[in-house]
Amino acid sequence: MADVAVDKKALIEGERPIMNASYGKLMMWFFLVSDAFTFSTLLVAYGALRISAVSDGWSWAYPEDVFTHVPLLYEIWHIEAPLLFVGLMTFVLILSSVTMVLAVEAGHRKSQKEVAKWVFWTIIGGAAFLSCQAYEWYHFISGTPNGGVLVPTALVEEYDLGGGIPDYEDLQIVEFRLPGHGQEGEGHEGGDHAVTSLELFNGDKITDSEAIEKILDDAHHTHAGTYYLEKADAERLRIPDLENNLFVKAYWVTNSEGKVSAIRLTNGRQINGPIAFLNEVQEEANHWETQGGANLVANQYGPADFAGLFFFVTGFHGTHVFSGVLLLIMLYLNVRKGTYERRGHYEMTEKIGLYWHFVDLVWVFVFTFFYLI
Repeated sequence: MADVAVDKKALIEGERPIMNASYGKLMMWFFLVSDAFTFSTLLVAYGALRISAVSDGWSWAYPEDVFTHVPLLYEIWHIEAPLLFVGLMTFVLILSSVTMVLAVEAGHRKSQKEVAKWVFWTIIGGAAFLSCQAYEWYHFISGTPNGGVLVPTALVEEYDLGGGIPDYEDLQIVEFRLPGHGQEGEGHEGGDHAVTSLELFNGDKITDSEAIEKILDDAHHTHAGTYYLEKADAERLRIPDLENNLFVKAYWVTNSEGKVSAIRLTNGRQINGPIAFLNEVQEEANHWETQGGANLVANQYGPADFAGLFFFVTGFHGTHVFSGVLLLIMLYLNVRKGTYERRGHYEMTEKIGLYWHFVDLVWVFVFTFFYLI
């Protein structure tokens, strides 16, 4: 059998196709297929965890209650527009796919100037999407004004709700705040806020500097100058009058009339009644509202799995978009230098275009899973 000579250079540079696809494009397709399996697995896991949580009686997060912020509308006029901003993000990303198609088409005509123009606008679209995602993450972490509430554990026990709350003991916490919500000056570990005392919610204060250091090292810092300790840590540090400072940390869930319709605990469990219990919490219970949001120790919106998967999946996709922007910048610089004019083809534009279209397509599925259903 005669040996067949293969021009490897021509094969790699796209001058000799395999099954009507060059080596470079074929390898890009292999990568995209494997990456599609990764995203599919993540979205299937999201669906499975959501179905499992709902079937167990947990209240999943409602996207129209979570993603309500739009720049300027919210900051200046405090107007909430559910899903409007994420819809704009999606439009920007899809529009960047259109500019990428135009860049590939110009590459087929070997029009260096047009390729550079459309690649540039694709870069702008990708950067705009990442900026929008950063804004969305910021507000998701910060939470909405419908913030936290402290529910005394004695009140929960009075209505015999403890048995229906998973890991009820783990939800008992000691919460305290800095007098004046933290004031400027030198303080804990050289920070910008003076921490000369800690005020418990029964009115007691801790002023011993060594005790304050130990407590703050173990405490979780929430919003509005508030800290809280898990019960086990509080007992270990021997917080004074511990029993009078036990609370269940939760978040208000209000209906269209502004009335409290439920209370959502930090682990995502939602208490929908009885009405007498909710009324007493709203009208008489010892509470102090704070900003909520999703972080490592609390979740205003629903089960912790919702926040965890949201950060992981949208962050994973955002990493792909960021990588795509870097590739596009490299492509743009090479086009301007005339690299592909000298090669005689613009196949690199096609390969990066395949990646960019894949990123856009994946976002359609992420958008559907996390924002629409």
